[in-house]
Amino acid sequence: MSALDRLLARCAMLCTVLSSAQPAQADALTDILPTVKPAVVGIGTMLPTRAPPVVFMATGFVVGDGLSVISNAHAVVPPLSSQHEALGIVTGAGSQLQFRPATIAALDREHDLVHLRLTGTPLPALRLEGEPPKEGSALAFTGFPLGIMLGMVPATHRATLAAISPSVLPAVNSRGLAARALSQLQKPGFTIFQLDGTAYPGNSGSPLFDPATGAVVGVINMTVLKGTREGAIANPSGISYAIPARHVAELLRQSPGGK
Repeated sequence: MSALDRLLARCAMLCTVLSSAQPAQADALTDILPTVKPAVVGIGTMLPTRAPPVVFMATGFVVGDGLSVISNAHAVVPPLSSQHEALGIVTGAGSQLQFRPATIAALDREHDLVHLRLTGTPLPALRLEGEPPKEGSALAFTGFPLGIMLGMVPATHRATLAAISPSVLPAVNSRGLAARALSQLQKPGFTIFQLDGTAYPGNSGSPLFDPATGAVVGVINMTVLKGTREGAIANPSGISYAIPARHVAELLRQSPGGK
């Protein structure tokens, strides 16, 4: 075999390896989604005299013993309109939605996280990843990009970890950060994940996970907006941010019922 033939054979082998790598990665996400999606829930409030009775606020996900739910504090903690309005989670699909009341077990306003506790039957839970992802990692997140407008169907989006950056946040999130919350997020030593991936207003609180294992590496916190909040739907920026999962683990350690 000539040198040219050997070179061509090596090129053919390399092309075969490269062409098989992408389908394998795609298959990993396809295989893990049935595990991830049952643990992703809607966060909202219930008021029986309201139409509709349930108002969607954010996405959340179940961890630990199946009775702990994590989401963004900025999306979940606004005051209730009356003593008859209840905070909780929404599960199910289509017209078969179910509302389960929840209580706030702990808040981490510095990292914009909230831990909700449920009672009753545990739900499928996601595992937190102990090691942070590296820049350039291929990740994914699942949530409700437009809330219940699309019928509570969890949607999954791919994202690349573009940078691990200081928490000097350049824009508001889907519901707007108060000046106090923004100043807290800008404290020295706090870093966030900058993602090359499109998140929408309802994605606040979505789990950011490793597509190969389903382990959660972060919590979607905000997306950079072009113009108005409504413009995020028609003209998304493609730049989103996530809170690293280590802060979720710390919140759970400090929470009643957390693990």
